[in-house]
Amino acid sequence: MRAFRIAYDGTGYYGFQRQPDVPTVEDAIFDALRDLDVLASADDPEGRGDKPEGYAAAGRTDAGVSALAQTIAFEAPDWLTPRALDSRLSPDVRAWAAADAPADFHATHHASRRTYAYHLHAPPSDGSDEPVPVDGAVDRPVDDDRVRAALEALSGPHDFHNLTPDDRNTERSPTLEATRDGDYLVVTVSAGGFPRELVRRLVSLARGVGAGEEPLGKVDRVLSPEPLPGHEGVAPAPPEPLVLTRVEYPGLEFSVDADAAASAREAFDRRRLERRTGARVARQLRDRVR
Repeated sequence: MRAFRIAYDGTGYYGFQRQPDVPTVEDAIFDALRDLDVLASADDPEGRGDKPEGYAAAGRTDAGVSALAQTIAFEAPDWLTPRALDSRLSPDVRAWAAADAPADFHATHHASRRTYAYHLHAPPSDGSDEPVPVDGAVDRPVDDDRVRAALEALSGPHDFHNLTPDDRNTERSPTLEATRDGDYLVVTVSAGGFPRELVRRLVSLARGVGAGEEPLGKVDRVLSPEPLPGHEGVAPAPPEPLVLTRVEYPGLEFSVDADAAASAREAFDRRRLERRTGARVARQLRDRVR
């Protein structure tokens, strides 16, 4: 069994897991494995092209969500290194490390902890309630102390049934923290696992409290056993600022493929420059529309 760390820019994909008729990260990986003859054709009469033997992934990220440490594992030939896998992957999906795993290893069930980072555009409050203009855009400022108070109240063992569309297995014990980085708050959320949309709804609730749109008591209301009526519900924050940054497996040691890691840094730096250029174009359009 071989495990691979996969980084990807998820903004162009409809999530990680395969879906019919839309591009997903998993589709890109399976297509690469078929090109390398590791996986049979999708129309193989014996069904061997469905997925690699023993295959599992650490988790399912939503449409638009990116990852640094998504982890997949399957029965792979010895020659399949991260660099070899990258040779058939698109530039926005990169394998960069690998580990030999026990024969019974399961990338989903054996993960002990997962960590997400959400890059929340949240200018700091200047003590007033007025919106803060940032490069022409206007966002309501947040009080960092109020955000952190909300995150502290949401940390620990709770039933999060009001913050996910899932109707079972909603009890979790996450750790939530926030670090100020200029006009952004980087919110990190760690737990053994997450129901659907939980991380984005946690961030959305904390931002609302920090911006003064919701009282801190809203956290207690959300964590109560009673279901929230629709008008009191917490909508998920947008997916694009969310990154799966870490997946932990006790006893499993990953070796970084230096060439693959360098290739990944170069590929994602190109994406960064493309977006910076796109931002310049958008700024010109904004400034010239009169």
